[in-house]
Amino acid sequence: MKKNIFSLLLIICLSNTYAQNQTITTSGDIVQLLVPAAALTSCFIWKDNNDATWHKKPAIQFLKAYTTGLIIQQTLKRIVLKPRPDGSDNYAFPSGHTTSAFSGAAFIERRYGWKYGIPAYAMASFVGYSRIQANKHDGWDVLGGAIIGIGSSYLFTSPYTKKTIDITFNKNGNDYLAGVNYTF
Repeated sequence: MKKNIFSLLLIICLSNTYAQNQTITTSGDIVQLLVPAAALTSCFIWKDNNDATWHKKPAIQFLKAYTTGLIIQQTLKRIVLKPRPDGSDNYAFPSGHTTSAFSGAAFIERRYGWKYGIPAYAMASFVGYSRIQANKHDGWDVLGGAIIGIGSSYLFTSPYTKKTIDITFNKNGNDYLAGVNYTF
């Protein structure tokens, strides 16, 4: 009887661990898309698209950074041909999930500051952890993906600068006009 109870508890613990691992893996799969989606959405929430020429608009900066990271990551996968820890294929290095997540996180941090960057980097780090936990990558694969994502975002992203005070002067004949506009 004791052996049956022990066996039953062991099966429950192992199945629970499997369910937890699947939850982490699935969550990482979702978050690797949510972070860059949040980065792109932030360009429109902050409404900082209006003041820039087309190639300096933040949405374009994000798309250039994300696409560059994707191209570099996919090219390296086909050149390096490193086997995955689970043996499923030879495309382990670098981690595409991690490149995606860190590209979005670095864009948010670079564009809008560390206040928003820290939570984004925490979520991107979770994605890296989930890939190691799923046995699809090792630490070097995740680090490579993170470097590519961060590097491509830093290459194309400029910090957001919001004008707070705009002062204007006009002269019409003997009349002078001064204006102050404060944006908050």
